[in-house]
Amino acid sequence: MPHFSNSVKLKYVKLGYQYLVNHILSLTLIPVMAGVLIKVLRLGPAEIVNLWNSLHFDLVQILCSCFFIIFVATVYFMSKPRSIYLVDYACYKPPVTCRVPFATFMEHSRLNLSNNPKSVEFQMRILERSGLGEETCLPPAIHYIPPTPTMEAARGEAEIVVFSAMDSLFKKTGLKPKDIDILIVNCSLFSPTPSLSAMVINKYKLRSNIKSFNLSGMGCSAGLISIDLARDLLQVHPNSNAVVVSTEIITPNYYQGKERAMLLPNCLFRMGGAAILLSNRRSERRRAKYRLVHVVRTHKGADDKAYRCVFEEEDKEGNVGISLSKDLMAIAGEALKSNITTIGPLVLPASEQLLFLLTLIGRKIFNPKWKPYIPDFKQAFEHFCIHAGGRAVIDELQKNLQLSAEHVEASRMTLHRFGNTSSSSLWYEMSYIEAKGRMKKGDRVWQIAFGSGFKCNSAVWKCNRTIKTPKDGPWADCIHRYPVHIPEVVKL
Repeated sequence: MPHFSNSVKLKYVKLGYQYLVNHILSLTLIPVMAGVLIKVLRLGPAEIVNLWNSLHFDLVQILCSCFFIIFVATVYFMSKPRSIYLVDYACYKPPVTCRVPFATFMEHSRLNLSNNPKSVEFQMRILERSGLGEETCLPPAIHYIPPTPTMEAARGEAEIVVFSAMDSLFKKTGLKPKDIDILIVNCSLFSPTPSLSAMVINKYKLRSNIKSFNLSGMGCSAGLISIDLARDLLQVHPNSNAVVVSTEIITPNYYQGKERAMLLPNCLFRMGGAAILLSNRRSERRRAKYRLVHVVRTHKGADDKAYRCVFEEEDKEGNVGISLSKDLMAIAGEALKSNITTIGPLVLPASEQLLFLLTLIGRKIFNPKWKPYIPDFKQAFEHFCIHAGGRAVIDELQKNLQLSAEHVEASRMTLHRFGNTSSSSLWYEMSYIEAKGRMKKGDRVWQIAFGSGFKCNSAVWKCNRTIKTPKDGPWADCIHRYPVHIPEVVKL
């Protein structure tokens, strides 16, 4: 009981501190304004008339003051960044024919790696602890024994994923192909010629003056890089619509060797994609779901270890794959630290910033061994979308940011239902929160993604309106089953 009593007291002390610091301006101004008002009310009518008569107004001064106010207001509104709205988005839902239950995945591994039972056993151990469920999907070419990663099959997967997401976006928003002014497609490992953005333009017969971009090789955080690029373009092109397509094409990148560091992605990456409509049109403000508040990008590529921790290369037998370093989690932690150091002052309330500053000063001046203060980001955000890169990634961020199980629920359930869909995973997580009916007007969402290079990128969104539970989307037929319990180890 004494420990409970102390914790309750500490809780209320902290709440009082937060309220005091976060509302210090109001708490200071209200007594001053009340004092001035009382003083004015105590003045008699004659004193008020004398005070008014003592003020001298000159026509030139009035005109100059008006001109100055108009000039300042004009400069302010002209230099103010345009608001960027997320009108709506659509996520690709793979067909049931592409499902790869654990038993199917392991049977294929045994047949494809019949000469290397240790590699099969390694994949089984990874899958048991991965956090993936039985309904994740791989493209048709990977279902063959052995897999057939041809260029034609890869293009086929790209067309299915991208076109399905685009069709869903057109249906949800009423957008016409001719209304698209900017198109950005990001896919890290599959970069054909013509590009994927050209493939979309050809399919939907988009305008000849469209501004199109194709981002490749930028890892799982490329989706937020695309959002950042779209934001910059929408700042200089008024009254425009931008469509961002985020995906990863699995077909040509399924590793068929026996190096353990390269077999790991086979166990985690799955089919997925998303199409997002952004706009700077004021007419879209009412129906838009979110408003973009901040995008913060951190790149650690100057460090050799960070640069090589996620690396595409050939193994000794000439098989191409993605090699994941043992230092990946440590490097991701450093990248996250740099990112939150930048985003913290932009989003955290004054109470958290003050505590962080005081702790920093104390460590610098008094004792370097003091434990650094971790800001409470729950004070800044209602929802967290952490890239579903793997169970270890989610666990590490939950621990470092001191988040509850509910805060990381969307990430864990997305990993379980869809696997690691690379840059599009954040949108499956956002869709999960909406499908649960948790997204209310004014809620703030923090999207965090990691990618090769090594990069950590963040985006902050503010909910524009209370979002009703959608009747369609990737979670429509299964949201009633979630959240599910995910054991530490699933015995296969």
